[in-house]
Amino acid sequence: MDALETRELRYFTAVAEELHFGRAAERLGMAQPPLSRAIQQLERRLGVTLLERDRRGVSLTGAGQVLLHEGRAALDATTAAARRTRRAGGADSPGGSRNRLVLAVKAAASHELLQKLLDAYAAEPDAAEIEVLPSGTCEQEEMLRDGRADVALMHTPFNSLAGFDSEELLTEGQVAILPAGHPLAARETLSLADVSDVPDLPLARWPRHGTYPPGPGPEIHDQTQLAQLIALGRTMALFPDSARAWLWAEHTAVPLADAPPVVTHIAWPPHSRSLALAGLIRTAARL
Repeated sequence: MDALETRELRYFTAVAEELHFGRAAERLGMAQPPLSRAIQQLERRLGVTLLERDRRGVSLTGAGQVLLHEGRAALDATTAAARRTRRAGGADSPGGSRNRLVLAVKAAASHELLQKLLDAYAAEPDAAEIEVLPSGTCEQEEMLRDGRADVALMHTPFNSLAGFDSEELLTEGQVAILPAGHPLAARETLSLADVSDVPDLPLARWPRHGTYPPGPGPEIHDQTQLAQLIALGRTMALFPDSARAWLWAEHTAVPLADAPPVVTHIAWPPHSRSLALAGLIRTAARL
């Protein structure tokens, strides 16, 4: 039997991510014995071993790694279906709001492009309501996959466009955003080597897939926190050139001469049949 239930996938994903039955059971709000039985039953149904269990703990087999990857995608898809259906249903209910699209954007990136897009689309007949959802670095991908967003502005090479349809909108260089009083801020240009290891000014760290990359720089939760820490001389950050729009007087942006260009794309799930989304994409392509 090939069919899998979302309950089984939630159980397995929790164990595979925690690699500990007790922590997974606590996360799921259930007792450990029925969770263990459910995973054993899933292995019997699939005819494969998903988890290796020994005194040292739990580890994933090759089959388990495949199911974790595919299971996450399947759970995201079911969550996305529910979220997008509720949004669509709001326009159908008595007194409900008009058709609405959620657009995920990286906070403070492509500000001018975003404003042009919103203004141009608002002028279209029967334009849907656009809710702008700011996000941290690389969060747009997850928001598209799990249905929190219908469409996103994404930036290569930082974002992955794998699994999405997309349209290229803008190409720009990168800048280092530094405290205005720092010696590097007086330079006309910098290289990636210049900013990769500055002991008194470590690079800020944004979360990716829920975890922070290693390094001495501060863990950044939102744009305001980042702006303040740069102004205080505690960190620096690399951004597309359009980020100059949000700089404070205490900041300086210095071009990075050897950094790869940043390409802004508008991206959306390939299976979408939303007429409102199609209209937004057409507007973006004309900019």
